[in-house]
Amino acid sequence: MTIKVEVFSAPGCGKCGKARQVLKRIVDDWEDGRVQWREVNILDELDYAVKLGVLSTPAIAVDGELVFTALPSEKRLRRILQQRLEETVP
Repeated sequence: MTIKVEVFSAPGCGKCGKARQVLKRIVDDWEDGRVQWREVNILDELDYAVKLGVLSTPAIAVDGELVFTALPSEKRLRRILQQRLEETVP
């Protein structure tokens, strides 16, 4: 089972770059591919961002659910992803 993480960003957003770096570092720690991520440019996918309730960037969604409306600490993000992974284990 995998979980899909999306980081919503906008051009020129300094915090978005940091969010991308933190997320990449975390995902790289799970080398087994259980965590997949992608960056969502809100200008390119505005309808999708609005549908999830993204009001500012960076924002992070897990499996299509908006989980963070601002950049969380790396420790908190790891904990949430670990919990999600444990929930997906049959």
